[in-house]
Amino acid sequence: MIKPVSLLLTAAALTLPVGAQADDDFYGVIESQPTNGHIGEWVIGGRTFSATARTQIDEDDGPLLVGTCASVDWEGGMVEEIESEDASECAPVSVN
Repeated sequence: MIKPVSLLLTAAALTLPVGAQADDDFYGVIESQPTNGHIGEWVIGGRTFSATARTQIDEDDGPLLVGTCASVDWEGGMVEEIESEDASECAPVSVN
């Protein structure tokens, strides 16, 4: 039986903003990006991330353009890096 406290904690974790959740890497398709340069708001995989002058931009796997796969590394609520990724990293997972 699931205890009500467990459900409450799970619900609370799901409603925290991205920066408040555990430090992590997030993979998704770039939906929008700043119009001038890389500083500003990015929407990747349905989530909004704010890149600053301290955010590292890594385009080793191709340019960061709308429609391409990218990963976001954040720590302590700050976006540390936005990196281009192979398209397979953003492919839907099939369950058989």
